[in-house]
Amino acid sequence: MQINPYLTFPGNCEAAFKFYAQVLHGEIAMMMTHKGTPAEGHVPSAWLEKIMHARLVVGDKVLMGSDSPPDRFEKPQGFSVTLGIDEPAEAERVFHALAEKGSVKMPIQETFWAARFGMLVDQFGIPWMINCEKPR
Repeated sequence: MQINPYLTFPGNCEAAFKFYAQVLHGEIAMMMTHKGTPAEGHVPSAWLEKIMHARLVVGDKVLMGSDSPPDRFEKPQGFSVTLGIDEPAEAERVFHALAEKGSVKMPIQETFWAARFGMLVDQFGIPWMINCEKPR
């Protein structure tokens, strides 16, 4: 069994996933718009180029998402996408990249359980936690 986060965006999923692919050194395995699919006739013409489904592969992990129509979009809350990163320097790099144009909720720092831990909401409104555990 796999558990994969599925994120929804108010129309900027493509930009978000391209940004995540760059920051996380991942590969976009799928980026499907409504245009050319059976859903094409069920969305306004302005929505044809919006993302119906996206899949980003980072190592053996998958992050998925799509654009949600304005009347159905709900602001993300009550969760965080958590990244477990082995090296403190890489944790810092990813944290600062994701925080760019976003808001830091807890600066990345050493804690009693982690060599580095920080929390942020990125420029796309997605909450993240970056965790680099201390060696045992």
